[in-house]
Amino acid sequence: MSTTLYHNPRCMKSREALELLRRQGIEPQIREYLKDPPDSETLISLLQQLRISPRALLRTKELPYKELNLNDKNLTDQTLIEAMVQHPILIERPIFIHQDQAVIGRPPEQVLSIL
Repeated sequence: MSTTLYHNPRCMKSREALELLRRQGIEPQIREYLKDPPDSETLISLLQQLRISPRALLRTKELPYKELNLNDKNLTDQTLIEAMVQHPILIERPIFIHQDQAVIGRPPEQVLSIL
């Protein structure tokens, strides 16, 4: 069974999601995306699995969001993806992938929805 958690150990929601999975007997492959950021191809694949737009994956309260003026509605999806590649702190977390499905763990209980 293929499971991955895009995880930030400093994030409470991410830690809670991991704990919920472990209570279900699931030990996902952990990808600390701030240390090992996804490339644009991986992000595109994640977005397809999540069935959301790049804008929906952005953390809007992070400093790079403001500095790069990412609230500009005229920016292309590719521009937003490249911003997340260059500044992975912009990627919403945690993201749980189970087989061919993915979900953002906000609230953390969402990770259980694709088991």
